[in-house]
Parts: sequence; structure tokens; C-alpha cells
Amino acid sequence: MFVKVLLVPNYSRPEAVEGAGALAEHLEGRGVEVRWAHDKKRYPDRIVDAADVGLVVSLGGDGTLLRAARIVGYAEIPVMGISYGHLGFLTCGGPDELLASVDDALDGGMHASRRATLDVELEAEASDGTLVTERRFALNDLSLGHGAKGDMIVFDVEVSGHHIDRLRGDGFVVATATGSTGYALAAGGPIVTPGFAGMVCVPVAPHTIMARAFLTAPSDVVEIKINPERDVQRLFFADGQPILGDCKGLRATVRRGRGDLILLDHSSKSFYESVSRVFYGQA
Repeated sequence: MFVKVLLVPNYSRPEAVEGAGALAEHLEGRGVEVRWAHDKKRYPDRIVDAADVGLVVSLGGDGTLLRAARIVGYAEIPVMGISYGHLGFLTCGGPDELLASVDDALDGGMHASRRATLDVELEAEASDGTLVTERRFALNDLSLGHGAKGDMIVFDVEVSGHHIDRLRGDGFVVATATGSTGYALAAGGPIVTPGFAGMVCVPVAPHTIMARAFLTAPSDVVEIKINPERDVQRLFFADGQPILGDCKGLRATVRRGRGDLILLDHSSKSFYESVSRVFYGQA
């Protein structure tokens, strides 16, 4: 008996929507029930329920796959990405491989890569002075950044209760191994194999030559405590999505998520092939 499949296309790319339609027709011919995630730009407040879905297929770039990951959360539902974007680092193939790749996934022929996730707890100060809190899932990273004015942020970093440093700079990134090739890499962090289950911590433009990126153990908890005395913008982002609007960030607590993301690809070598293709221009 076939599973239910959720399609998450990038609605801003007509070719991705067209590919999703062709895939839906193909799956229904196999007796598979198909569901569609809505266009989040048109319906930003609508929630996608993936509770009884057995496979999620994203059709777009890495941003679309990150949206699929947010839909799945910690449920460990397999996710596979088909690239209709510019980068496609997390995806397993292009449009020409769409039907064959999904058939392989349904038949159990794809490699499953377990990717650590993040559980993020945030505290911030609203414009009226009240304290607001929020909890978020992230696959790539939690980042702290300054606003458009570009003011320096002063903050302390602790790992599992141990004070690491007081930093002054543009911000800080706490990433998974999956996110190590995103913002953390751009900020000077290392590329980390997906099998690493800890966190990658990277200062962004620190005002010192001593601050360096470092790695944590899987069980560690990273805390970012922001000095509230400086009246500057202090913004949080999870996988590049803003959290708590224009509230001024006070604290972020980041730990490994309670469930991994199951990412489907063609082989255990897919990560290194993507590194070679994306960063070194090798076919």
C-alpha cells in the first residue's frame, strides 16, 4: 500500500508548479494520494498538516526544501528535493530526474541521510517594553543580526552553562552541519559533514581578532545573552526567516532538536559531490 505524498512547490517558479502537476498525475496513476502545500505568499497564515504523510517532495531550490523541513519539523518524515533553483545544494536532482527519483523513493531505493535539527527558544522585548517569547524549529541555523542601522551588538556566549566570551560585532550564527554550508560558511565557519550531530558556532564580523568559530557536542546547549544597555536593533532569524518581528532580542537558547530530518538522496557521496559542484565548480 502506497504512502500519501505531500508536494511543496515554489509557486513563484511556473516550471516547478508544472513539474508538481506532472508528478501528481504520475503518483495518482500509481494509486498514491497526493496533497499540495499552499502558496505561502498568498496564504501566509495557513498551516500545512503533514501528520499522516509518508513522503514530502519539494520542487524548487534550497529555500523550498527548508520550507518543507519546517512543515515536517521533528516528525522524521522523509523529504526529498528536486532542484528548480539556482543552488540546489540540498536537493537530489533536477527536473529530468523527477519521476524516476520519486519512484525510487517510494520503492525504497534512495539513500536516507539523517540531518540534525535545532530547537530554538527566544526572548525579546516588544516596543511597549513587555517580554515576548517564542520557540522555533530550524534545519540550518539560528542567527542574531543587527538591523538596517548597522549598530554593533554586545552579547555573551555560553555553552552548557560555561561562559565562552563576551563579543562585540554584527551577530552570531549557531548552525547544524547542514547549515554549515550556508550563513555560517559565509561568516567564516567550516564546512562540516552531515554526520556531525553537534552545532557550529560562528561570530559574524567580531570586533576582535581572537574570536573564532567552534564546534559543540550534540548534547550541548548554546546560549546567546544580549546586553540590553545598548539601544540597538537585535534581530533573530531561523533558517533566514525573521522571528518576533522588530522586537529587540534578549536571549536565544539553542539545542539539538528532538528529531532529525530524513533527507533522501542518491548515495552517501551526494554531500561531497554537492560540495565539489557548488564550491569548486566541478561537474
